[in-house]
Amino acid sequence: MAARFRIIELGRDDGMAPELLALNNQFAQELSLLGDEKARHLVHEAFMASRIGTADALILAFDQDAAYQNPNFEWFKERFDRFVYIDRVVVSPAMRGRGAARALYEALFKRAAKVGHARVVCEVNLDPPNPASDAFHFSLGFEQIGLAALPAAAKTVRYFSHAL
Repeated sequence: MAARFRIIELGRDDGMAPELLALNNQFAQELSLLGDEKARHLVHEAFMASRIGTADALILAFDQDAAYQNPNFEWFKERFDRFVYIDRVVVSPAMRGRGAARALYEALFKRAAKVGHARVVCEVNLDPPNPASDAFHFSLGFEQIGLAALPAAAKTVRYFSHAL
């Protein structure tokens, strides 16, 4: 069970506070760099856009109907009629290991199940490797369902699914 955190919804039309944008961009290699306009679009389209604290942790997830152009999201759209795609989760270094990411995922699982989704999906970098993310996703019951090389991003990813 994850520690108890207050999960705060981002305003659909508010975009992302500068502190959250800075947190995301601190981990741009893993997540991708965001500017204010793109962040605003992502928050607006999100199935779930939430934070913990001012900028302790962030999650952005999209359902299959989101207006989002991303090769990983498209991979899932080609294979599943309904899903929730976790685009990014980031936890500040000071909050790592305290259960913030787990709390965000559990809130997402609950919300997705409540509206009838059967799966939550994501990708994790294989090259460059992200062993902490691998371990985290496996601990939550995610299973690998695919693999893709993304030459434009100079990385290889593994696709994961978690049945609800």
